[in-house]
Amino acid sequence: MKVREIVGWIRSIAFAVVFALVLGIFVFQPYKVDGHSMDPTLQDQQRIYVSKLSHTFNYMPDYGDIVVIDSRVDRSRTFLDDVLGHPLIGLFTGAQDDHSMYVKRVIGKPGDVLEFKNNKVYRNGIALNEPYIKETMDYESNGKMTVPADHIFVMGDNRNHSTDSREIGFIPLDHVMGTMIKNPFAGK
Repeated sequence: MKVREIVGWIRSIAFAVVFALVLGIFVFQPYKVDGHSMDPTLQDQQRIYVSKLSHTFNYMPDYGDIVVIDSRVDRSRTFLDDVLGHPLIGLFTGAQDDHSMYVKRVIGKPGDVLEFKNNKVYRNGIALNEPYIKETMDYESNGKMTVPADHIFVMGDNRNHSTDSREIGFIPLDHVMGTMIKNPFAGK
């Protein structure tokens, strides 16, 4: 009787772990904001919840969406990266201290022409209305840039203190880990 009960418990625990892994890899995952690049919208160490369906099904996020990206754009991502990035696996591998995941806002999608002038971002010749940014952007660049196919351009809301696509480049769609969802427990 005892052995049967122990086997039942082990089976239940194994099922729960596999279920949690599948949910975290393909559907839903919490992330923690690291730094002040998304001030005032998100604060340092704030926990956010991300729908991973856009990553799982490889679809394009919308303008203004807050996304989690893998900033290592110079390398290809694999399924193993998704598995190792899961919080349960990270407890055993130390990957929870990985600082390559950034939280940013989608500014440009494939084919968009972006300019940075007059302390504003212009998309396809039109200045963006960005009430969410912390302060007037000090960044300007010469010329225009076009977002390539299967990529996005992201920026932090704290434009003067953000490492984003201006430095790391365009973000391949498979490096978009997911889109932030409103916290159902936040009461806002």
